[in-house]
Amino acid sequence: FDGAKKGGRENTDLSHKLSLCSKLCFAIGGAPKEVAASATAFFLQIYLLDVAQITAFQASMVLFIGKAWGAVTDPVVGFFITKSRWTKIGRLMPWMVGCTPFLVVSYFFLWFVPPFIGGRFVWYLGFYCLYQTLITCFHVPYSALTMFLSIDQKERDSATAYRMTMEVLGTLVGAAIQGQIVASAHTLKHSTPLPFSYCMLFDTLHTHILIPHITVSDPYAPRTEKQIPFYRGFILVMRHGPYLTLTAAFLFITVAIQLVQSNFVLFCTYAADLRDHFQNIVLTILVSAVISIPLWQWFLQRFGKKTAAFCGITWIMPFTLMLVFIPNVVVAYVVAVSSGLSVAASLLLPWSMLPDVVDDFRLANPYSKGHEAIFYSFYVFFTKFAAGISLGVSTLCLEFAGYDTGACKQPAPVVYTLKLLIGAAPVAFIVTGLMILLLYPISEDVRSILSLRKQTPLGLSFVCREIC
Repeated sequence: FDGAKKGGRENTDLSHKLSLCSKLCFAIGGAPKEVAASATAFFLQIYLLDVAQITAFQASMVLFIGKAWGAVTDPVVGFFITKSRWTKIGRLMPWMVGCTPFLVVSYFFLWFVPPFIGGRFVWYLGFYCLYQTLITCFHVPYSALTMFLSIDQKERDSATAYRMTMEVLGTLVGAAIQGQIVASAHTLKHSTPLPFSYCMLFDTLHTHILIPHITVSDPYAPRTEKQIPFYRGFILVMRHGPYLTLTAAFLFITVAIQLVQSNFVLFCTYAADLRDHFQNIVLTILVSAVISIPLWQWFLQRFGKKTAAFCGITWIMPFTLMLVFIPNVVVAYVVAVSSGLSVAASLLLPWSMLPDVVDDFRLANPYSKGHEAIFYSFYVFFTKFAAGISLGVSTLCLEFAGYDTGACKQPAPVVYTLKLLIGAAPVAFIVTGLMILLLYPISEDVRSILSLRKQTPLGLSFVCREIC
């Protein structure tokens, strides 16, 4: 976009095709965040239990309260973003650049074992909450950038596919590095792993790679009309049926993926006798996800996003059950490849469908502008809060089952609980989410109508007024 001039904002042409360089620069911004996110998702639970050696109940409280706190910060950050003033680098970029140094520090201390024992619960709870807050300050404005890249649905979908590919690559890097560290600890003859305090420092200079001028002019900001208050915009968003349906559906699906992701290492270690293979199995899942994202991008363009969501996410259910009932190495790798397909679909589809919901809302409410951050922040809020509850409850179930911190083997009730958390529970959540997704009203025909309405004289004048 062109920068702001003295007399006001210049006209901005958002109908042009995005260059490959623009898509790559936008996509690269999400990779380092996912390096950290994958490390915490796969290994923080076992780190707290077996390295930091806090109790399972304390670990469940750290994970639940941290996730819940992160969920609460999403709408709060979204509110402050809508109130932010425009700068020379836009309204969103200062948030990402400003929080990055503090994010590095909080993440470093999250993987640091303090010399004292009695206060470790408070230590990890504090730094996990701080990490969740700062990652929100980065993620909400970064994800909202999608709406400001182009008004062309295909261009936004393409940019989202690039972004998801880079983010899964980041997830792959994080899991690979952290997985090898954890694996090396588990290969020691002594049953208690060695602490790893200096893990997973990652490069956050990517914020300078993002193209600064893509955020300078707000294509959705009002020019002459007075912007409505935040609370009124929030009420309108929460009353928008397609948004609620999409959020509710992927809330359950995200919980299912989170259960599998967070308990997978424990399951391989204590329930499937695959402790020597889990790091390679995790890498197989992520490699499969990276490779399959272009496949799902083609599939959603050919058959539609809703069909892609059903096909992609349903795929994981029989294979997770197969691993529970046939826990051997060959089956584990087959399940890993198949699960990667569903992980890719669960990552790509909600972020590809959310801009369509925003388009539908904006055409239904032409005088409610500048609330894109509400859509993105509250979507993350609901899914993150639900995932936090499920993660806390699952760890608490291990406590009730008699999880023995630092032990080489776990009792039978713990093994049975891990099988439920990997198999039956995710399937139940996925089925619920897909049942809700049946009610999602924005089909490919509706998307075509939305695109056509933006190109009609009334819609075109509306868009022109918005981007001037």
